[in-house]
Amino acid sequence: MNLSVLISEIHKKQSFLCVGLDVDLDKVPLTILKQPKPLVAFSKAIIDATIPYAVAYKPNIAFFETYGSEGLDALEEIMSYLNEKYPEVFTIADAKRGDIGNTSTRYAKAYFETLGFDSITVAPYMGKDSVEPFLAFEDKHTILLALTSNQGADDFQRLHVNEKPIYQVVLETSKKWDGSERLMYVVGATQANSLKEIRRIIPDSFLLVPGVGAQGGSLEDVAKYGLNKDIGLLVNSSRGIIYASEGADFAQASAQAAKTLQVSMAKILTSYKA
Repeated sequence: MNLSVLISEIHKKQSFLCVGLDVDLDKVPLTILKQPKPLVAFSKAIIDATIPYAVAYKPNIAFFETYGSEGLDALEEIMSYLNEKYPEVFTIADAKRGDIGNTSTRYAKAYFETLGFDSITVAPYMGKDSVEPFLAFEDKHTILLALTSNQGADDFQRLHVNEKPIYQVVLETSKKWDGSERLMYVVGATQANSLKEIRRIIPDSFLLVPGVGAQGGSLEDVAKYGLNKDIGLLVNSSRGIIYASEGADFAQASAQAAKTLQVSMAKILTSYKA
């Protein structure tokens, strides 16, 4: 997808919401479990309910791989559904891949060509020859892990190299790679205090921001320091939306949870001046 489509959708819906599809069959209603393809049925219901408020969807690959061939078949069907019915939304493979040479190329082909994702999350640890194969695909985007919101993030990401924290080295170094114009970055919502410096290094890039809500991140703080001239943010919510209710009204509850976030985002965008 060309980013102009995503930016247009953000303005149209007054939303920069990404819905994470972390589908756990231990948490879905019994009515869904009785259906022949519960992963597909639950995901489609969530997508249809939240589509007025979301500009992106992020299937977490682990939640599909855990069900083996059934899960992978479901992922393929869900992606076909998104691409055919809602081609205007941005899709993210939350896979955190990263390996050298031909292996990364095969990962890229699997998610960009076979499954039809617009983007994929990638770990930077192995360096440019593990990331550049993803960047070779036109109108596809690589979302590099930069500064995450998990408890162990500081184990490595804030260690200093040449007087700079590693996450800043990742940002600065990645800008030199071939195809870097197709890079986006993961920055956790609980790291909002670092967004000002991050924006100094990568002022024009889109950021995928998990951690709002359940993990304690503030939407207002993320917007205050992270918005740019193209909005430049995709704020993800997974559990807070897709498991808003455990009952038969789960789809309606997910729609309401998504709408609540979208309304807050619309207020932020209305008052924002780049």
